[in-house]
Amino acid sequence: MPKPNILYIHSHDTGRYLQPYGHAVPTPNLQRLAEQGLLFRRAYCAAPTCSPSRAALLTGQAPHSAGMLGLANRGFVLGDFSQHIIHTLKAAGYTSALAGIQHLTNADFHRGAEAVGYDHILTTERDLAHTAAADFIRSAPSEPFWLTVGFFETHREYPIEHDVNPAYVQPPALFPDTPRVRQDMANYIAMARALDDKIGHVLAALDETGIRENTLVIYTTDHGLAFPAMKCSLTDAGIGVALIMQGAGHFQGGRAIDAMVSHIDIFPTLCDLLDIEPPTWLQGHSMLPLLRGEADSIRDELFAEVSYHAAYEPKRAVRSERYKYIRRYDNRESPVLSNIDDGLAKSEIVDFGFGEQAPAPEQLYDTLLDPNERINLIDDPGHAAVLADMRARLDNWMRDTDDPLLGGHIPAPPEAELNDPDGRSPRDPYMQA
Repeated sequence: MPKPNILYIHSHDTGRYLQPYGHAVPTPNLQRLAEQGLLFRRAYCAAPTCSPSRAALLTGQAPHSAGMLGLANRGFVLGDFSQHIIHTLKAAGYTSALAGIQHLTNADFHRGAEAVGYDHILTTERDLAHTAAADFIRSAPSEPFWLTVGFFETHREYPIEHDVNPAYVQPPALFPDTPRVRQDMANYIAMARALDDKIGHVLAALDETGIRENTLVIYTTDHGLAFPAMKCSLTDAGIGVALIMQGAGHFQGGRAIDAMVSHIDIFPTLCDLLDIEPPTWLQGHSMLPLLRGEADSIRDELFAEVSYHAAYEPKRAVRSERYKYIRRYDNRESPVLSNIDDGLAKSEIVDFGFGEQAPAPEQLYDTLLDPNERINLIDDPGHAAVLADMRARLDNWMRDTDDPLLGGHIPAPPEAELNDPDGRSPRDPYMQA
């Protein structure tokens, strides 16, 4: 069998709020992709913030191991571009191309893509990604390709002129069912539909050229919705992501997979699938046994982190099959509002006192009985053994991966553009790094 092409489609801030996950968010192209491929019901990012999440997926390691501790557009940069998956694939005979957003370097979009090392930079204009990607596919490259299509959707700002009636919209379970929140969700749905249309344009090019059967399609997103307590949160609402894979004849589709997987598992999976020697820095697990129906699980824990987003907010988490443990390192008495994108849902809850609620320094949740992670069991004597186990898991991981947070405050690059953690909005004036 010839080496499959790899079409990697990545969207912003989508979480699992899409039609294939049962939400009233019409995305028919992604629905078809899921029905033809594999839908991962319990996929998680390694960081619920844009650049660290992408860095983890594309290097197969924790963001702090990859050196990506904050946002590329705020002055942070991937530690070693040679660890990007395109270089491992290039040694195996692949050509690489980028259409749209790459988000791993603080250089401007085009120079940033050149620094990463793509063979072909089709466009870095976010509104042209789908057409540039489709044109590249139609050009019928002679060698197998890795094509990154990085969409801006569904990042804020959401469109405000559309035909989605908020009267018939259900907000996420974490939020009150109020007019402002419904309007915010309606705006998201309109943008998700636009995203799906663009994805459909790219997938149609695969069908038109007849290379769909030899193309592995991977669709995912960086983290949860750009709503409070979701994006930049280490609860499942923040780290839970969509992941759909269609297999180019390498595995049977039409299945939903309930095993926990992490973004850092994608790189080792591709090495396994393509019979490539995995680089020594990889920290994930191959999902190939799941893809081939040979196993029901590949891991019993996964980890996630935040260091910097718009502001410094150091925290780490470990998730087991049942429990989630989150530890903060900033001793704050109020949420970091500047790490929450502005929007109607944020305004709604901040106006009613959300900004005055002190975040717990440690949190333990039973995700089976409390899937929305509302009941903190940290002081429950009945969960003392679970707490000790989860603390130890996190401590061991941080030591094993040389997490810089073990040494105290993590400094930002001198050129970093940061917000005050005590500010209200990421649009406030920057403070000195």
